[in-house]
Amino acid sequence: MILSKFLDELPIPPVLKPLQKNESYTYYEVNMTEIKQSLHSELSETTVWGYEGCYPGPTIEVASGEIVFIKWMNNLPDRHLLPIDHTVHGAHMDVPEVRTVVHVHGACVEWESDGYPEAWFTKGFKQVGRYFRKQIYRYDNCNHACTLWYHDHALGITRLNIYAGLAGFYLIRDQRERSLNLPSGKYEVPLLIQDKTFNNDGSLYYPKQRPKPVSGLETSIVPEFVGETILVNGKVYPYLKVEPRKYRFRLLNASNTRFFRIKLDSGQLMYQISTDKGFMQHPIGIRQILLAPAERADVIIDFSNLEGENITMTNDAPTPFPSGSPPNDNTGTVMQFRVILSLSSVDTSAIPAYMFPFHKLNERLALKVRYLTLNETRDKFGRELMLLDNKQWDAPISENPKLGSTEIWYLINLTKDSHPIHLHLIEFQILDRRDFDIERYTKEKMLHYTGAAVPPEPQERGWKDTVRANPKQVTRIIMRFGPYTGLYVWHCHMLEHEDYEMMRPYVVIR
Repeated sequence: MILSKFLDELPIPPVLKPLQKNESYTYYEVNMTEIKQSLHSELSETTVWGYEGCYPGPTIEVASGEIVFIKWMNNLPDRHLLPIDHTVHGAHMDVPEVRTVVHVHGACVEWESDGYPEAWFTKGFKQVGRYFRKQIYRYDNCNHACTLWYHDHALGITRLNIYAGLAGFYLIRDQRERSLNLPSGKYEVPLLIQDKTFNNDGSLYYPKQRPKPVSGLETSIVPEFVGETILVNGKVYPYLKVEPRKYRFRLLNASNTRFFRIKLDSGQLMYQISTDKGFMQHPIGIRQILLAPAERADVIIDFSNLEGENITMTNDAPTPFPSGSPPNDNTGTVMQFRVILSLSSVDTSAIPAYMFPFHKLNERLALKVRYLTLNETRDKFGRELMLLDNKQWDAPISENPKLGSTEIWYLINLTKDSHPIHLHLIEFQILDRRDFDIERYTKEKMLHYTGAAVPPEPQERGWKDTVRANPKQVTRIIMRFGPYTGLYVWHCHMLEHEDYEMMRPYVVIR
């Protein structure tokens, strides 16, 4: 279905107001419900799932160090909006069809409040998963200012719950950010980018079968899902009216599988000021920015001296990344900026020359080095199955870092896709990527490098929680584990991979 571009204005998600706020803590309640929402003016209203009655959910804004309690409440129907595959782990017939658990992606949080995939709950908490511990989650927000997001994380149906609409921004602010004099207020705009496909009646399309159906199975997990249209903040190809001045945009790739390589058709620079977990040391001027699923970046775009211009944000990342098909005219378009508002006041905001000290972690301090493979195999039905370290979800836990210790992980990609690998709880730094001989590794289980180590790209030189592990490369990351102990997960953030075994528990021990 081809929809007209730039018909609808970009919606800005509202900022959620707390139910209680005092010197000791802040308390929110967040409802998940089924709603009808207009995603494009040429479509009938679409049934989606939303937090607090909207998709994407409202933005939650907190201060660094603020103690926040959130009661996430599932008030969704008993039947799922989308086709469930009951052959997938965690989604067998012995669990309720609709269940949710919320993960604040990038949060520094106790494990009981992290949204462990088997800590799910149903409507009114009538049924809960075996790792469910509490109805009210606690977030200590021990991060510097950064762009996080919250989304569903229920085992076996994460791809369906997020695609149905369960995602929103979670922003942490601090004093340093306020001192930088960045564009703020209405000049700071979150952009949650996703792809979806629609049926003719405006409803969400998600495949019931893989291209080669398995006889006797109602539905089937697909290796990856890519949509035919691009949405920003829940609107297809929206436009945003802007003044001729600087704006700050918080970019989030919240797609199931699709990578975005974002450019402006004006050819002008965007100034990146942060990575996933906060400010970089210095801003960098870039003409394009690559975002894998779950990656975030903060950019400043200057519309000064562009009065009357229309500027289109485009995407040219192939799917699957990096060796798939290039986008078409529809999936190559993201949104439009219209510089048609008059300047309401003099723009005194800045692109600071220096933002935050970035101290590299010392490799010599690493207590442990882990060699972990990214594998592709087949299940008993002949379907593609992606694994971490060649282990399935239920295999015994093999990663058990000590609290406060530093480790280096070698992510050895033996597949043909780039995988965005996300670790819960902690932040890391990318050390390097290096080409290696896959055939020799497969035979000998030894790494034979075929090129020099390449440092991370300039846009990745900061604190991260999601890293692109490219095919035929070893990606090295370094991190310190803490400040909590307990049960967490690491996984590929391509949701079809995550739901079908490309996720592993890990435990931080004392």
